Amino acid sequence: MAIEIISSKWAVVTLFALSDGPLRHGELVELIGGVSRKVLTQTLRRLQDNGLVERRAYAEAPPRVEYSLTELGRTLEEPIRRLTEWARTNGEAVVAFHEATEEKDV
Repeated sequence: MAIEIISSKWAVVTLFALSDGPLRHGELVELIGGVSRKVLTQTLRRLQDNGLVERRAYAEAPPRVEYSLTELGRTLEEPIRRLTEWARTNGEAVVAFHEATEEKDV
């Protein structure tokens, strides 16, 4: 189940982006970079359906909607931090491996 929840390319990135506090949809798009508004909306809905993200709509003009981690979502902060640290530490090695493999295939 855990793998299913975070298997989406954008799920972990979205959860990580929300770890510092509530953000609006547009702020998430800018912060994450590379994600379309449609895909982000789908990702947020899936995370909401799993109880990890809360959507809060404010009765204002213009309407304001913010997304934040639920208590359950906050339980993923540490594992995501560890994955991020692993990627920072080992990312270059993975890229080097891919490049070496591509050179062998040529």
